[in-house]
Amino acid sequence: MAKDFSMGWDVESLNKAYRQGYMAGLMGMENNRCPYHGEVIAAAWEAGWEDGTSECHLKASVHKIA
Repeated sequence: MAKDFSMGWDVESLNKAYRQGYMAGLMGMENNRCPYHGEVIAAAWEAGWEDGTSECHLKASVHKIA
């Protein structure tokens, strides 16, 4: 698997960070709860958080309609 040794991340760790951010967004957590400090991996977490937050808001609006 490709790894950027200078930055300490690989594709698998980016996917994991994204999934963790997504779950945090679904649970309504604030984005300042990101556990990562590296710029690239924190961006992956934040992208997941944004997607999870969007999904959470979408589901909430669907439940209000139903």
